[in-house]
Amino acid sequence: MPPIDLLFLDIVIILAAARLLGAAAVFVKQPRVIGEIAAGIVLGPTLLGHLAGDAVFPTSVIPPLKTLAAVGLVLFMFVVGMELDHRLIQGKGRVVTGVAAGATLLPLALGCSFALWLAPRYADGGTLPFVLFFGVSVSATAFPVLARILTDRGMQHTLIGGIALAAAAVIDVVAYALLAVAVALASASGHESWRLLLAPVYVLLMFRLVRPLLRRLADAAEPLPYLLIGLFASAWAAEWMQIHYIFGAFVFGAVMPRSEGFLERLRERLDPAIHLMLPVFFAVTGLTVDLTGLRLSELGILGVILAISIFGKVGGGYAAARLSGIPPRGSAVVASLVNARGLTEIVILSVGLEQGLIDVELYAMLLVMALITTAMTGPLLSWSYPADRLREDLDAAGRAGVRTPRSPSKATVPDSGPSDEPLGDNTDGR
Repeated sequence: MPPIDLLFLDIVIILAAARLLGAAAVFVKQPRVIGEIAAGIVLGPTLLGHLAGDAVFPTSVIPPLKTLAAVGLVLFMFVVGMELDHRLIQGKGRVVTGVAAGATLLPLALGCSFALWLAPRYADGGTLPFVLFFGVSVSATAFPVLARILTDRGMQHTLIGGIALAAAAVIDVVAYALLAVAVALASASGHESWRLLLAPVYVLLMFRLVRPLLRRLADAAEPLPYLLIGLFASAWAAEWMQIHYIFGAFVFGAVMPRSEGFLERLRERLDPAIHLMLPVFFAVTGLTVDLTGLRLSELGILGVILAISIFGKVGGGYAAARLSGIPPRGSAVVASLVNARGLTEIVILSVGLEQGLIDVELYAMLLVMALITTAMTGPLLSWSYPADRLREDLDAAGRAGVRTPRSPSKATVPDSGPSDEPLGDNTDGR
């Protein structure tokens, strides 16, 4: 057990580093999350570990930090599930489904193909779960980061921004479902693997039984304590069934009643705790990464990972958008947006490392890929969606009476505008 003063000091260092590098990321027009993830890497063996060794983050302090990080991750995944609203795709289901399919299937296929070649070297936990996990890791899109990017740029008021956000929501759901399958395959050899068979029953009960109960709870004077009990019970159930606790938190968020005022109040109550504990999660992930130890052969693998990740996402997203009727410039905007990975990727990689699906070396390379692809989003957007064109689209959205979100923490999708019809000039950014 570490001295309590050292634990508190480490939390101070983590929060200060996350705040400082997060502000630096915003200063250079990047999402704050890039700086916060970078802070975790800097505090690990990549930099601070080389300078101070284990003096600042000794082995004894890691378990309590991991516990704090796990609690933060449960709260974060709950909010992610809570903000995935089926109304995102209402009226534009064909376009959103097409974009999500293209932006998922191509990188998934490329990733699985490359993983077959990597398997003899890295697949210690079994070839099939490794291949599936690797495919998921290069095909994910960060819905929370994308929502923030759209809100910061005012693009949630445009139809093309709504389509990209809805597609990211669908991609996220598919990614977490496939990740659950990969984790289940890796756990299936244990003597308690029968618990996996209860997962479909658990999901069905959450939507059929728990969801109606939560609708009643939404009218309670103080629902938060009861919701937290249900949240951590759901996380425990998912962990007991060997599909990882993040899925329990995600599903519990997904079955929350879609009362906008209720969700806003709940998010406001949870935000301070998430802001405290998510940087700890980034730090814990960074403490396992030593980028200075990457060998020349691994840099070659990193190059291939970047190539298939970027080409798969951008190429698949662009082609699917064009086939769905989105004009060229609008398709480029969608492709740029779905290439962002950020937080979703970090969560997926952390689960993979914890479950033994990947080792530390491959984890480090995939982490670098997540940072680079997320950092690319801003410059690609500036190129594909110039500020003057964005202003024109915002003016058009205002004239059409598009509803704006009440809270910048949740970018909502316009309710008006064309849906499954061919998309017109307000999306192509000519």
